[in-house]
Amino acid sequence: MDKLLFGTAGIPISTPSRSTENGIRHVRELGLDAMELEFVHSVNISKEKAHSVSQAKEQHGIALTCHGQYYINLNAKEDAKIKASQQRIINAAGIANLCGAYSVTFHPAFYQGMDKRKVYMTVKKALAEVVEKVRQENNKIWIRPETTGKPAQFGDLHELLALSQELEQVMPCIDFSHLHARSNGKLNTEAEFSQILGDVEKALGKKALREMHMHLAGIAYSEKGEKNHLILKESDFNYKALLKTLKNFNAKGILICESPNIEGDAKMLKQTYEAL
Repeated sequence: MDKLLFGTAGIPISTPSRSTENGIRHVRELGLDAMELEFVHSVNISKEKAHSVSQAKEQHGIALTCHGQYYINLNAKEDAKIKASQQRIINAAGIANLCGAYSVTFHPAFYQGMDKRKVYMTVKKALAEVVEKVRQENNKIWIRPETTGKPAQFGDLHELLALSQELEQVMPCIDFSHLHARSNGKLNTEAEFSQILGDVEKALGKKALREMHMHLAGIAYSEKGEKNHLILKESDFNYKALLKTLKNFNAKGILICESPNIEGDAKMLKQTYEAL
């Protein structure tokens, strides 16, 4: 991508006659650049409707990403649950691709008290099978496991960078709020943000910094990690330092705002970034 785009996690709250197509149009009216399709409970767009979503995306010049279902655990103890999780990712990726989305993200797995290296190998095998199926469908969408917000969840930055090194068509979705919550309040300074982006560049090259998929919101947390999202200015998240770091690294791609006030905070983030 040629610049950093800012968007909303789902249809903006203020959208009249809420539909995906109207949401896309309203994103453009708000002066934003992107929208994330929220398939978190189900893939709620049919193949037939996907065509009109793609048309709206092209008409209004909006970039789309997708968030897959919450009910995914590629380290489930039952093989049937792993297979169901894989199918959910494949289904989300398929419809998102028909909509013209650039990237699909999801929370990949839980450790369930198991050895982290063993969990990594299980997730890698399951994700490799997902990518193989997606590629068989001639679907080139980015498959993006997301950095997760609780230490009990698989998905710290370095696990996802390793998966991205080992698997084709896989890149991380970096949720900076999750990393902040996962570390119980760390990873919130310009130096720490620089370390994160530096690690991405070292592992995956400058190309990865030009094709980012990121999430951001205010966040409440405890020693167990993420509790809930907050409006940015009602949280301790140092979003100005993050935006400065993204600019310093010339990061490009899509930054999706997940705060409760999705369009208000997304606009604030874009305006703050452009004023730097």
